[in-house]
Amino acid sequence: QVQLVESGGGLVQAGGSLRLACTTSGRTFSTYRMGWFRQAPGKEREFVAAISRSGGSEYYADSVKGRFTISRDNVKNIVYLQMNSLKPEDTAVYYCAANRGGNSAYVHDYDYWGQGTQVTVSS
Repeated sequence: QVQLVESGGGLVQAGGSLRLACTTSGRTFSTYRMGWFRQAPGKEREFVAAISRSGGSEYYADSVKGRFTISRDNVKNIVYLQMNSLKPEDTAVYYCAANRGGNSAYVHDYDYWGQGTQVTVSS
């Protein structure tokens, strides 16, 4: 069982930056591929970024590529999402998720989820 807790959300102006963190419980963090998803009001949850178990490979949605960076610390059991050049369309609840299987951008492939943290970008 893995418990995930996101933090770092908030209100920021367009062009600003935020760093989200997802702290995890358990001693098996390094065995999970980790991902970030987001869900805007009235929309489906969508993939944002994912990172391999070792942190050596990263994957991004086209909409955030070049602006967001995912990273992980397998000693501290934390995964981060650095978000730069934020746009109003990035406004959403951001979720951290853990995946025991292969690399995936699909919600149904992830086994554990956090409760989410709100990110609001004003224009």
